[in-house]
Amino acid sequence: MTTVLVIGYVWPEPNSSAAGTHMMSLLNLFKKQNWRVIFATPAQHSDHMVDLSQFGIESNAITLNDSSFDHYLEEVSPDIVMFDRFMMEEQFGWRVRKSAPNAMAILDTEDLQCLRNARHLAHKQSRSMTNSDLFTSDIAKREIAAIARSDLSLIISSYEYELLTTAFNIDPKILHHLPFMVSKTHVNSLPYSNREHFVVIGNFRHAPNWDSVLYLQQLWPLIRKQLPKAELHIYGSYPPPKATALHNVKQGFMIKGWADDALEVIGQAKVCLAPLRFGAGIKGKLLDAMLVSTPSITTDIGIEGMTDGNEWPGAIANDAEQFVQQAINLYQNEDEWNRAVANCGSALEMFDAAPLGLRLIESIHGIQSTLTQHREDNFLGAMLNHHSMKSTQYMSQWIEVKNKLETIEHN
Repeated sequence: MTTVLVIGYVWPEPNSSAAGTHMMSLLNLFKKQNWRVIFATPAQHSDHMVDLSQFGIESNAITLNDSSFDHYLEEVSPDIVMFDRFMMEEQFGWRVRKSAPNAMAILDTEDLQCLRNARHLAHKQSRSMTNSDLFTSDIAKREIAAIARSDLSLIISSYEYELLTTAFNIDPKILHHLPFMVSKTHVNSLPYSNREHFVVIGNFRHAPNWDSVLYLQQLWPLIRKQLPKAELHIYGSYPPPKATALHNVKQGFMIKGWADDALEVIGQAKVCLAPLRFGAGIKGKLLDAMLVSTPSITTDIGIEGMTDGNEWPGAIANDAEQFVQQAINLYQNEDEWNRAVANCGSALEMFDAAPLGLRLIESIHGIQSTLTQHREDNFLGAMLNHHSMKSTQYMSQWIEVKNKLETIEHN
């Protein structure tokens, strides 16, 4: 039986973030292959983490900078190790290559953090992102190095796939485009006449989501002026006090916080708003809106990697005036609203779980069958594994010795 070990950055929380949902899709896909699936992470338990045992998935806590993980690897003897984001590859990659050298190494990027951070920096300075923002950052060097070291990296956005192959010259042989996988088709739920209000949803800990809430503080009074009975319902996990302080019943600016069922609250709204001004990857909130036939208004950042040539089920607006006007128009115009709903089905086609999952498993099997040659062909990765990981290894070993000495001193 194939054993796959997933080293997580956090425990999966599918009700908190799109990343959590995506991780569960991958874990369930691996389980469907009749593989032994183990999820291990150094993260603390959380109140909203999913019970993996209900899905037949094993789970274990592991420790950073500790040789106990080496022994754990020897016991588990994985055939595949998947790292959840590049930080986990940095922390545990050298240990995997030392204790389980024949295990195929997969990196699940979720999104390119270097791209998100570069855009964030440019946004804070009220300018467009430059190549310098992207190429000179430490995060870019670390993230791209982790991709090069891995046997296969899962790239969620077609835009990011192209960026990696053209701007960073990454060999496509070690990349696999994998957007969110959904098994459901869009549903013709509540009609226009049975819906009301606008909805916003997203993890408050995610900087692009918090920025969009602050941006909506500027936009909402202009929308509300034309639609005095409309309300803006803002949902999201981990709402901080600075977010709840924005709750204003009189203005219809409602901070709702956690949503037990994201699809339910989005499906009751007339329009989903996502005025994203920076970010990366693809947007789970907009995919959820398609699933429940709720038109959305977003930006070019919002639709990135999500259209596949299909017409957007809603509207795209990149400046404040245009965004406000599109929101008012789509909310008031039933014909426009129905046309947007009709586009949900075609927009969802690129996220069909069945073909996406099949292609990924085929890619994994193909690399496993030629792993030695695959690694020889990836000279950049071999070079980085030979040199760059030594600093990470020695730093980790130094921290481990330091921790042991502190324990001895305290005893």
